Amino acid sequence: MNDHLAYMFKAGFLGTRAPFFMDFVTLIVALLPFLVAIAISFARNRHYKVHSYSQIFIFAFSVIVIFYFEYGVRVGGGFDAFMKDSHVSHNYALFVLIFHIIISLITLLFWGIAIFRAKKLLQLGKHRKVGLFTFVGVVLTSLSGIWVYFLMFVY
Repeated sequence: MNDHLAYMFKAGFLGTRAPFFMDFVTLIVALLPFLVAIAISFARNRHYKVHSYSQIFIFAFSVIVIFYFEYGVRVGGGFDAFMKDSHVSHNYALFVLIFHIIISLITLLFWGIAIFRAKKLLQLGKHRKVGLFTFVGVVLTSLSGIWVYFLMFVY
């Protein structure tokens, strides 16, 4: 591992067994529904450009965080390495992780569609519906991600 990336695996700041990068990503995941809700409020207040730019920024930042997270997980030894000190059943935690990944991928897909096909969806009167589905997915992604964090590093 590069010395300039060693910080990722130092003790985290949330007071659990998690390394820094997991705490950092979990904090962002916990804040994500609130950030998206703020972006949605711009549209509700007819600030469509601010809504658009903030959604694009939050989406892009989220994708970067996903790559950062995946890098840390791979370099850190994967799911099994992070589960080794947990007192939770490996199979249960794996089930929750798979549930989280499925929700996350579906949400990411719909979020991308809502952003990159916004004009077409607006013309069809479906942007709001796709956006609502995406927001629910962001909330579920956040909750399930926090759930996985707790299973791996708290219990």
